[in-house]
Amino acid sequence: MHVLIIGAAGMVGRKLTERLAKDGAVGAKPITKLTLLDVIEPSVPPAFKGESVARAADLADPATAPAIVATRPDIIFHLAAIVSGEAEADFDKGYRINLDGTRFLFEAIRQEGMNEPYLPRLVFTSSIAVFGAPFGDTIGDEFLSAPLTCYGTQKAIGELLLNDYSRRGFMDGIGIRLPTICIRPGKPNKAASGFFSNILREPLIGQEAVLPVDDSMRHWHASPRSCVGFLLHAATLDTSRLEGRRNLSLPGLSATVAEQIEALRRIAGDKAVALIRREHDPAIQKMVGGWARDFTPTRALALGFKADSSFDEIIKVHIEDELGGSLP
Repeated sequence: MHVLIIGAAGMVGRKLTERLAKDGAVGAKPITKLTLLDVIEPSVPPAFKGESVARAADLADPATAPAIVATRPDIIFHLAAIVSGEAEADFDKGYRINLDGTRFLFEAIRQEGMNEPYLPRLVFTSSIAVFGAPFGDTIGDEFLSAPLTCYGTQKAIGELLLNDYSRRGFMDGIGIRLPTICIRPGKPNKAASGFFSNILREPLIGQEAVLPVDDSMRHWHASPRSCVGFLLHAATLDTSRLEGRRNLSLPGLSATVAEQIEALRRIAGDKAVALIRREHDPAIQKMVGGWARDFTPTRALALGFKADSSFDEIIKVHIEDELGGSLP
């Protein structure tokens, strides 16, 4: 089996690559070739023993997608995107990467199958940002997609394209609306939601973090470990069970900032909590406040997707996976 990961140098892409290298298979099918693509050259984990290709290329370049699709990967993970805050700040860049790049990829798959049958499984990472206020207490599977940001709009268009290209038999696609991934390892990025990770990640290693929103802000989260699990499950799911509705809101954990902080206190104590500095940012408060806070993902749960059970668990996953199993 040939697996292609687009966006392989990002946090989720790296973790997915490491998991695939460790397992050596997707489901019961061995991986014989692994192709990694990003705007900076990704790294192939030493644990992977099959054929591998890692290259730097921009999916928004019209020549990129046809070249990589010509190698006919069996599974394509499309993770590449400009994050929410950056997509809002740079209108042209957001649409070029998040929309044009996605369309180029889907169209390359269609063209590849014109002369000889080709039907890859394509897993597209969408976002809960496809939904917009006003919200009820929870968002069900029938809630209207009406995004309030450029990023959400770009992801919503991607979902519609995925559904249509799959309906026409050009690919076997599934779109998964990821919760905000928390705790993200590494350094802060330009995502408007980045502070959800920052206020936990930095205090856990004795560093100050800025909290730009009210403690009452509620949001929908999943750990990086759960995210990788979502991707692998989507890659092996019998898509006939989707009944033509190819995009899913995934399970997660709804929590307020205050609940996050109390979980941090239970795990790391008052000293860690004291490192959170409140510095209100009205723009971030408004943007994140326009996102969905809680979900009832009935379809995804019935299809076997699973997420974290508590914020204590999310913090412990971060300590295990990123800090060697213990606090500094």
